[in-house]
Amino acid sequence: MIHDAQMDYFGKRLATCSSDKTVKLFEVTGDRHTLIKELRGHEGPVWEVAWSHPKFGGILASCSYDRKVIIWKETTTGWENVYEHRKHQSSVNSIAWAPHETEKLTLACGSSDGRISIISPNSEGTAWDTSKQIEAHDRGVTSVSWAPHQIPLGDGSEAAQQFVSGGCDNVVKLWTWEKDDWKGEKIGEHKDWVRDVAWAPGLGVSTHTVASCSQNGELCIWQQEPSVSNEWVKKRLAKYEGCPIWRVSWSVTGNILAVSSADNKVTLWKESLDGEWSRISAMDDPAGAS
Repeated sequence: MIHDAQMDYFGKRLATCSSDKTVKLFEVTGDRHTLIKELRGHEGPVWEVAWSHPKFGGILASCSYDRKVIIWKETTTGWENVYEHRKHQSSVNSIAWAPHETEKLTLACGSSDGRISIISPNSEGTAWDTSKQIEAHDRGVTSVSWAPHQIPLGDGSEAAQQFVSGGCDNVVKLWTWEKDDWKGEKIGEHKDWVRDVAWAPGLGVSTHTVASCSQNGELCIWQQEPSVSNEWVKKRLAKYEGCPIWRVSWSVTGNILAVSSADNKVTLWKESLDGEWSRISAMDDPAGAS
């Protein structure tokens, strides 16, 4: 079973990961894809893969049931395993790179042990700092998603880094970097496990928008207008009765949301100019994979 598939920044290479413990890289040309490399190093099903921005070189991260996160780097001799993060006590379920505009290669890793680790290489690139550990969700972390880079504040200070997380405690949380530590607050909650969270691209929009989905088939949008209020407003888009929703993913413009669910379908939702959301498309998977 393939658990994740991610295109690189230029849309020329595809990374996939599977229950067969491998990560595979494909070269994509038009409607053709060619296997170029198979990466082995995990000892259990691999749940997610994540490409870093090309400004940092060819770097790919993967996370697995084996409690490891592996950082793979493209070198002149091919792809190499350059670092293995082994600080979690249970399955690592989700990984996400921070926005490249922060000028530092930073990866968030969410685990079933309830913690989120924030890791980054030192200035020489010879070792990785793994000291940032967040006690995030009591019953386990299922997903993490960074906020888009925010414009520096008018007073000359930098805007805070932020990301959201979802967990088996049914809660969606916001994390903000303040005074050399990560501060968490509850955005809201579902009535069952939060399966995925995704922060929408900003593209100059002042409103913060986060999508979340759950085991009981609930699809929600959370929005905040920082200039008006710190409150996050919940809007439930749909309830997929008796059908868990696995993943949510935004278009680059942030106005179309793709949703994959256990009924083997991918549906697209779009926001209108008046702020209302409607389903605009549904695609069946003939192979029966979700």
